Amino acid sequence: MNAPDPAARADQATAGAARRGTARTQEQRRADLLDRLCALFLEEGFARFTLDDLAARLHCSKSTLYTLAGSKEQLAVRVVGQFFKNATAGIERSVAEVTDVRARMRAYLDAAAEQLRPASRRFIADMAANAATSATYQANARAAAENMRRYIRDGVRDGVFREVHAAFVAEMVSGTIGAIQRGEIAERTGLTDAEAFAELSQFLMGGLFEPVADDSRITPLVAEHTGP
Repeated sequence: MNAPDPAARADQATAGAARRGTARTQEQRRADLLDRLCALFLEEGFARFTLDDLAARLHCSKSTLYTLAGSKEQLAVRVVGQFFKNATAGIERSVAEVTDVRARMRAYLDAAAEQLRPASRRFIADMAANAATSATYQANARAAAENMRRYIRDGVRDGVFREVHAAFVAEMVSGTIGAIQRGEIAERTGLTDAEAFAELSQFLMGGLFEPVADDSRITPLVAEHTGP
């Protein structure tokens, strides 16, 4: 058997490297396009757009959009999934190194407010109105509530939080966050989203935390009954 031609081996290696480079370039272009699509949807929603509209706004062809998904609804599902994936990763990074359960709760709420801030009212409304994207939204809401339950259970176990029904408090917090996102809190109270998240955090500080003897900053939300 003849030994492989070194020149042929070199040509094959070069061709393979070129193919890998092309694949990486195409993948990067798709990632960039998805980022731009996410930014557009987060700012303006997605229900009113046609594929022609999206191609015009993103300065690309419809065939390029089809490299991301096969239809506008599938594009919306992908964008919503990407948004929550990024938001979840950002929140997890914010709480990863926080060991104190009180600080972790505050960090979680602050991170949630920061990660959800780019989502416009229109985006939230469109997401809730579409069955496919609403399913993703609800799945992430359930995951967030489960995280909150875990934090509360940890705090009760450690004696930092009062004895409360963790699942109920978590659902209350999750529901309030949803109402903030939908603009209901702003409409009813006049608070900005940032102010509403701050009030929610303060509510939990007062209502959940056991007072610490040397920490006068933390007070009960409701004074304990001390007389007849």
